[in-house]
Amino acid sequence: MYRCIVRLAEQRWQCSVRCMSSAAKRKRSLHSAFPVLEQPLQPIQQHVYEANLQNSNACHKKYTELTDKAMKGGGEKAIARHTQRNRKLLVRDRLRLLLDDEDFLELSLLAGLGLPYGDIPAAGCLTGIGRINGLWCVFIAMDATVKGGTAYPITVKKQLRAQEVAIQNRLPCVYLVDSGGAFLPLQSEIFPDKNQGGRTFYNEAIMSAMKIPQVSVVCGSCTAGGAYIPTMAEETVMVHRIGTIFLGGPPLVKAATGEEVTPEDLGGATLHAEVSGCVDHFSWDEKEAYECTRNIVVSRLTDGSRFQEFKARYGTTLITGFAKIHGNLVGIVANNGELSYQAALKGSQFVQLCDQRDIPLLFLQNTVPTATLTLTTTQAEMNTNRLKAQGSMMSAVACASVPKITVVIGGCHGADSYAMCGRAFDPNFLFLWPNARVSMTAPGHAASLPSPDSEAEEEEKKKQEDKLNKRLDEESSAFFSSGRLWDDGVILPQDTRKVLRDCLDIIKQQQYQLTTEKVRSALLRV
Repeated sequence: MYRCIVRLAEQRWQCSVRCMSSAAKRKRSLHSAFPVLEQPLQPIQQHVYEANLQNSNACHKKYTELTDKAMKGGGEKAIARHTQRNRKLLVRDRLRLLLDDEDFLELSLLAGLGLPYGDIPAAGCLTGIGRINGLWCVFIAMDATVKGGTAYPITVKKQLRAQEVAIQNRLPCVYLVDSGGAFLPLQSEIFPDKNQGGRTFYNEAIMSAMKIPQVSVVCGSCTAGGAYIPTMAEETVMVHRIGTIFLGGPPLVKAATGEEVTPEDLGGATLHAEVSGCVDHFSWDEKEAYECTRNIVVSRLTDGSRFQEFKARYGTTLITGFAKIHGNLVGIVANNGELSYQAALKGSQFVQLCDQRDIPLLFLQNTVPTATLTLTTTQAEMNTNRLKAQGSMMSAVACASVPKITVVIGGCHGADSYAMCGRAFDPNFLFLWPNARVSMTAPGHAASLPSPDSEAEEEEKKKQEDKLNKRLDEESSAFFSSGRLWDDGVILPQDTRKVLRDCLDIIKQQQYQLTTEKVRSALLRV
């Protein structure tokens, strides 16, 4: 009986296999769902086919001619002047350095041809979508070989369309700026109306509010209205010698004042990286600039002492930049001296940038022992400006919605400590190194504080200062602070990475719970 059952099961299995095999053969032999037009053209249709073929060939030839014309930019002489005299890369060579590969989607290549005011090849700029470190980004790259980089009405229209694509698809936007400003004879078609020149800057602000990253590379002249593009971008890279930013160039300065000044002195990379603070990253050449830009777009930084510094040459008494701690991207704000006017402005911008990008902030606090005294009128003016800038930074820190961690690695004194996210500014965690000091002014600097008895003798004042310095020495230690719960604990320098890793993991879990929290409705009784 058992053998019969086994034999029956084997027969059924073999039958099912044969059925499946025959079904597979039938499936392979099935014709496509789309019908094939196998019949030849009828004689009555031949002339239509030939006319269509002739028209198609003519259209293809026209397309090839116009495409070649657009690809050549401003022509051989302009290209030679751009590459040899000005020593700049051509716009497509720039894109090769910026993008992962040449397989990008170019938009509106034939824009600008056959217009009433003449041909403007590719509208004087290249726009499209390409990958930067695997991330799709919109690019708007000015071609200075076309009319010297002058912006025509069609140029503005093409730029606005590219920004619209970035907004609709929430794509990061990279601007390669090499512009001579607007073409003044056509100013009535560039300046006054809603969807003209000013809309570019409006879109930049709107995109920033939408948290769409925008990076600008100043790789040539950036004159008049073009100067606002890099100053409104979230981060700007500027190339030494060839990049300039100014509203009016050296010829205008000479005409107005008679003074002769070089483009580099008037608005070069060194000036804007070290003095004005208009740019965030200084590059010695174009290759370095595009590598820096690629790093910015995805913040592809790892541990192992890698650090992408922000505004490295401006406000150098405050160090700001991006790094990863155990894989967690953070924005670092670290004291490197007195929180000067420039340093406070830089700190304010960086804190707002991290808040915009939802990047947690790490403050490494080591403030100066005491505030700068005001002894001259000039010093009073400097201190006033510094106070305003520090107030701006305090507001940025207080209003930033991203998690904040503070580690006091040295001094925590005076108003500088507030701007560096002291206890009163509500950091998620605050730790001290054993050497840290927390007090209104550092021990040994009691003389900088106002004397309670201004009429006392010098000897009495000296006694009061010594007494106060002794008290400051006792009450400013890290252990005195931690004993009164003014912080979340004293940690060793060698344990700092581990502590920060735990804090960042805790913060990440809290953010996950907030984003996945369900909206609960009221319980309804049956």
